Amino acid sequence: MADERKNNDDPWRERLTSEEYRICREKGTERAFTGRYWNEQRPGTYLCKCCAKPLFESDAKFDAGCGWPSFYAPLAKDSIKEIMDTSHGMVRTEVTCRHCGCHLGHVFADGPAPTGERYCINSASILHEQDRAQSKDDQ
Repeated sequence: MADERKNNDDPWRERLTSEEYRICREKGTERAFTGRYWNEQRPGTYLCKCCAKPLFESDAKFDAGCGWPSFYAPLAKDSIKEIMDTSHGMVRTEVTCRHCGCHLGHVFADGPAPTGERYCINSASILHEQDRAQSKDDQ
């Protein structure tokens, strides 16, 4: 199913809002300081918005002042995939969910210790575990 969803957009169009689809599947970016999690303080795990695989822990989250959720490390290196991105006349490293290919954001080498990395992630690409549990309770 995961491979089918990577290559077939119909299930994603049905599950995601148009803004989430633009960001997660078309590699868009939300405006700084507008996403749900840029200033989130709750402890817990952040999941992939598309497939709900665990990606980041709140313990690794920090305020980078950039307006997007920022983490100094993923939960596990094998939970994400890093891809060279040369779009928009820049050279950056894109971060995607290794399981479903969801575009998460970019990683930069200007983060805090212990890694020195800043995973700059779109709020639309992730879901706090408590929000996922709450949405399941509402169903």
